[in-house]
Amino acid sequence: MDYDVIVIGAGPGGIFAAYELTRLHPGLRVVVLEAGHELARRRCPIAEGRVSTCIGCKPCSIMNGFGGAGAFSDGKYNITNDFGGTLHEYVGRREAIELMEYVDQINVDHGGAGTKLYSTAGTAFKKLCMQNKLTLLDASVRHLGTDINYVVLQNLFDELSDTVEFRFDTPVKSIELVDGGYRAVLDGGSVEAPSCVVSVGRSGSAWMEHVCDELGIPTRSNRVDLGVRVELPSVIFDHITDELYESKIVYRTEKFEDNVRTFCMNPHGIVVAENTNGIVTVNGHSFEDEARKTENTNFALLVSKHFSVPFKHSNAYGQSIARLSNMLGGGVMVQRFGDLERGRRSTVSRIEEGTVRPTLAATPGDLSLVMPKRILDGIIEMVYALDKIAPGTANDDTLLYGVEVKFYNMEVELDQHLETCHPGLFVIGDGSGVTHSLSHASASGVYVARTIGNRL
Repeated sequence: MDYDVIVIGAGPGGIFAAYELTRLHPGLRVVVLEAGHELARRRCPIAEGRVSTCIGCKPCSIMNGFGGAGAFSDGKYNITNDFGGTLHEYVGRREAIELMEYVDQINVDHGGAGTKLYSTAGTAFKKLCMQNKLTLLDASVRHLGTDINYVVLQNLFDELSDTVEFRFDTPVKSIELVDGGYRAVLDGGSVEAPSCVVSVGRSGSAWMEHVCDELGIPTRSNRVDLGVRVELPSVIFDHITDELYESKIVYRTEKFEDNVRTFCMNPHGIVVAENTNGIVTVNGHSFEDEARKTENTNFALLVSKHFSVPFKHSNAYGQSIARLSNMLGGGVMVQRFGDLERGRRSTVSRIEEGTVRPTLAATPGDLSLVMPKRILDGIIEMVYALDKIAPGTANDDTLLYGVEVKFYNMEVELDQHLETCHPGLFVIGDGSGVTHSLSHASASGVYVARTIGNRL
């Protein structure tokens, strides 16, 4: 065989799988196949100011390449079993935390030293949330920031490139079963190995579904998260973010009893657009460098929906909502909270006259023409609930960007080793449907690498 282990995808799961494999067995022949570019070549025309809206680069450098979709994120590693995935259901709660702590130490050793580890343990905000029908989830959070996260990834790549073969701009067409292992079919060639680790992330969801169909790997539908990204003056949330940085807050709506939660909080950060399989959605980044901080804080408000009978394609539902937003707004849409409450669309002049200066050039519009009423009603309820612990959240000039969609791969049927029904074929990271975060995805890579290492 050409290699000992094939790793498909150079996101967090793939990186940490390769790292741990070569740490355990320095002579191991490991190849990492990545559809996107190497880190230094990952450049978004929007981020560089060359264009104002997404032009559909293929591959999208925000979503693909070394570091995966997390490369240009705000670099938050949540050490918790309460959210971010269900890895603990496969490996055990204690081991899942230990794996995430191990990943955290590697990040610290590769450029993350000096960054702060926040914790919700013992905070008075937990009581404040409970008094206002909100739930603050427990977690320790390492915030690297987009800038330090980039440094950590570059240092990991520099170290790994001495022992691991990376092939960038190399999409894998399919995976085939061969005698003694697996063949990854490429454009104009193939590679073979006894073990194959698949870590293709959210952007590889359609491809992963195709592979599971071809190889007869059972799957089940997963959820999709729909919502908006909120942007407001940072002083409104400073009393929370200065202590906790990332606060995962859940609210159960009175009208429909749906759970609405905060997600990916970025103090003094920016709102960004991202392209997932040709669909433009919204996200947020933040920085450790004081010179790059803004006067705004942004975070997502999301509602989870899971479809099973008779319709079971949750991602397709989310894509249809996002396409509608793209059709009406030409990409990301933005609306003042006051305009939404008054039932009118936002305009350029209303945005410019507001007190919140947007950090993303989005099209003013009306989110009520895009978002399902049930979801939008829940988001409005949540804004008023947050206003009780962070007065000013429900101000007229608070900006809502839409839509934010978190696509989750269908859950691949895996055993306790994250191994499919085909021995030696593992599926990890967000592409498995098991993990939904940087920390969980990275930990799954370490876990599978140790499984392979023990067998060797």
